[in-house]
Amino acid sequence: MGWKNVVLWVLQWFFGIYFIAIGVMHFVIPDGLPAMMEWMYELSDTLHVVVGIAEILGGVGLILPSITRIQPQLSVYAAAGLVLVMAGAIVYHAGRGEGPSIVTNVIIAALMAFVAYGRWKIAPIQPRR
Repeated sequence: MGWKNVVLWVLQWFFGIYFIAIGVMHFVIPDGLPAMMEWMYELSDTLHVVVGIAEILGGVGLILPSITRIQPQLSVYAAAGLVLVMAGAIVYHAGRGEGPSIVTNVIIAALMAFVAYGRWKIAPIQPRR
């Protein structure tokens, strides 16, 4: 297993768990979130549902198809979908003037774009035969 494949696996697992956790938080918003996440209290119920579902599905999609090798190309689509979720987050935080959140979203979007490209062209996972 080459180092690029290892880097992609680490990113897939880390961000898969990250997006599942953040997605669940949209449905169970805990009290006392850190200041950088206080925006969650201000989202509409509809936006919580849409973004929460997108993040949970994206997180599962980063891991499950690749680890089972059943339709592993779905991990490419999940990563690309999370780039779009992060693009929406960038627009949302830009409208609120939240610079640090924008930087975080840009970095995550870039990493998800790398995972999408990496699993598409650099180190694709072969489907189970």
